[in-house]
Parts: sequence; structure tokens; C-alpha cells
Amino acid sequence: MGGASGRPIVLFDGVCQLCNGSVLFIVKRDPSRQFRFAALQSTAGAALLRTFGLPTDVLDTLVLIEGDRVFTRSTASLRIARRLSGLWPLLYGLIVVPRPLRDLLYRVVARNRYRWFGRRDACMMPTPDLQERFLE
Repeated sequence: MGGASGRPIVLFDGVCQLCNGSVLFIVKRDPSRQFRFAALQSTAGAALLRTFGLPTDVLDTLVLIEGDRVFTRSTASLRIARRLSGLWPLLYGLIVVPRPLRDLLYRVVARNRYRWFGRRDACMMPTPDLQERFLE
């Protein structure tokens, strides 16, 4: 279900400053334009969450959809890093750290993301050159 193109889809909290910054970080390090994006709060994001049996009211995780597989929290982050340009794929080596430990750190940041990084009043509106990478 990674979309008709089979490209990976990143679902993110559209009102979180950290999450929006993460999307822009991915875009800058994805020269092959493989990733597509949707806010968790969007119609497309909610539909994908339902498709994969994930709750639509929990917005504290990054979600990565690769084909018919779905990944959340630290596993999603590491799988994204492994597809980026530069040295970022080296971070995938952290996948050997037990997931409960990785996700513990992830949850601490997720729980505090609005306080530490801020919150928007509305979801990010992609620039015209990024629009094609965002699901409707």
C-alpha cells in the first residue's frame, strides 16, 4: 500500500514543529524523491492509519509505510534514515538496540515535542515544488 508508485509514505504530526522540521530534513536528503508524505490529521493520513489497523486518534508517532508493511516510532525513523543520502544510513546500525529501549527515548521526545519545539495552529502547507510529494 505504499501508494500506486510503491514509494514509501511518511505519516507525521502536521501541527508539530519538530515533525514538520523532520519532513523538511528528509526532503533535503532524498534527492531521488522516493518519499511521499501525509499529515496524520489529514484525510489521506487517517485512511492509511485505518488501512493498517492503527488508531487515528494517537498522533505521537512517526509512521512509515513500505509496501504492505508499517513501522512506527524509532523503527520508522531508522528505516527512513537508511534511505537518505550522506552518512545518515549509518544510523540504521542502531536497529540492533532492543526496540523497547529505542522507543523509550522516542516516547520521551514525542511526549515533550510541543513544549520543546512548538506547535502550529494548522498542518503544514507544502510549497508548490513539494506538493506532488504530499498525499491529498
